Amino acid sequence: MWFCDALASGFQQPTDPARLQTFRIVFGAVVAMRFVLSFGQGGWHRFTDGSLSAHLAETRYGPVRARLLVTLYRPVLIVRATAAVALAAGVLPRAALLLVLAGAAMELLYLKSPNAIRYTLLTGTCLLLAGDLGHGLHIEHRASTANTWAQCLLVLVTTDIYWNSAWQKLRSSQFRSGLYLAQWVHTYSQVRDRLPYRRQYAVPAPVRRYAGNLTDRDVRLWRAVAACVIAAEIALPPALLIPQTTPYAVAAGIGMHAAFTCLKPRQLITFSGLTVGTYIAFVA
Repeated sequence: MWFCDALASGFQQPTDPARLQTFRIVFGAVVAMRFVLSFGQGGWHRFTDGSLSAHLAETRYGPVRARLLVTLYRPVLIVRATAAVALAAGVLPRAALLLVLAGAAMELLYLKSPNAIRYTLLTGTCLLLAGDLGHGLHIEHRASTANTWAQCLLVLVTTDIYWNSAWQKLRSSQFRSGLYLAQWVHTYSQVRDRLPYRRQYAVPAPVRRYAGNLTDRDVRLWRAVAACVIAAEIALPPALLIPQTTPYAVAAGIGMHAAFTCLKPRQLITFSGLTVGTYIAFVA
């Protein structure tokens, strides 16, 4: 297994730099999508005078720092979106990546649950440590140690995300029982027509119809789903590293993240897009 060989050799095991060059394109495209979406649904007007966000920023940071945040907010939205497109296109990729990470870090100042941003910063830092990000959309296949350390780090980050998520789910009796998922889908089915920004929610109609209640059968069904999710999150990282099981693991991971994204498309598009993108790094 290339990953073990890379660790044993002190990251002197040659890998294909094209893996992280491809991930750079995926990373830039996913983050660009997130940044473009941030212009909508009130994002552009987040810190207008009298808004709750402006008031909370002033309370948290004081008037001087809050005014600085308000002043820089819109220009940063524009700069970071432009930089993300440049990163995906391979135009000055390292400089563009630095601007993307700085622009993403800004969201830590005002988001209530910035987990997707933390993951973006982690995976982006892995890219930043790569020795060969490539240029343009050209992908160069060759043996090199330029990206070995960064590629191993990206594998470790993704593995930690999956295994930590599985651990948290294992510790939650409500999730393991299937009750959490059953309650979520049932509540969504009841109130979805009254929710703002309804396009954020994409639970398929058959799921709402046949598994959207709280009967014993529904809870048992969601219990089985919960068990499959936990098992998949534990098994995916090693399965992605083993060449014989890689294709099946990729298919399972894409299916799992597609299901996750149906629950919260807007909120999970960054996490799902980047996580599936990191599968590229599991191949030497």
